[in-house]
Amino acid sequence: MTLPFYVSPEQMMKDRADFARKNIARGRPLVAATYSDGILLCAENPSSRLRKISEIYDRIAFAGVGKYNEFDQLRIAGIRAADLRGYAYSREDVDARSLANNYAQILGQIFTHEPKPMEVEILVAEVGSVPEEDRLFHLLYDGTVIDEGPFSVLGGEVDAIAERLRERYVEGDDERSVLRHATAALAGPERSLDAGDLEVAVLGRRDSRRAFRRLDKAALASLLA
Repeated sequence: MTLPFYVSPEQMMKDRADFARKNIARGRPLVAATYSDGILLCAENPSSRLRKISEIYDRIAFAGVGKYNEFDQLRIAGIRAADLRGYAYSREDVDARSLANNYAQILGQIFTHEPKPMEVEILVAEVGSVPEEDRLFHLLYDGTVIDEGPFSVLGGEVDAIAERLRERYVEGDDERSVLRHATAALAGPERSLDAGDLEVAVLGRRDSRRAFRRLDKAALASLLA
């Protein structure tokens, strides 16, 4: 009789984590940062059809890096959960913290019990009526939730991009300045990124009930000029 192949739980979890981190790092990174009138989300994404940044609810946005079909499944699940909660209770009861907790349970369950973890990192951002109420929840492939601010970096080369952004970023800067800082941090010293290489959206504090606004290429070119 052949003995079953044994792998310790510690080694299994380490292998899953290494697998997820390696594949996430291959993708293009993303930066989210607060500015004077809201939250800006900026991703390196030359595609005009495949979105990494989307609206979830009135004042909540979603962003993902890694395997597109997996974080898009999570986006759809978040929209459904937010709509259901808003319909059953009220629109004010839908918040980024509860959505982040839902995502954490999904990711943690898959990481622990499925053969392959999700190769994604996601961000749930919520703009408040004042800067102190802005929220950036960064979720890892294993369900870990990190409450970050005033900026968050997802994807590959996180430490290097965060360091470059930290050198430039000043809390309370305007939209144009934060966009330029985020673009420079994503590009690094040896490259340059223009409007055609970026996907950018904002959650505007002073906008109407639906705060999400996507910036088109013309607006980006004007801000980066």
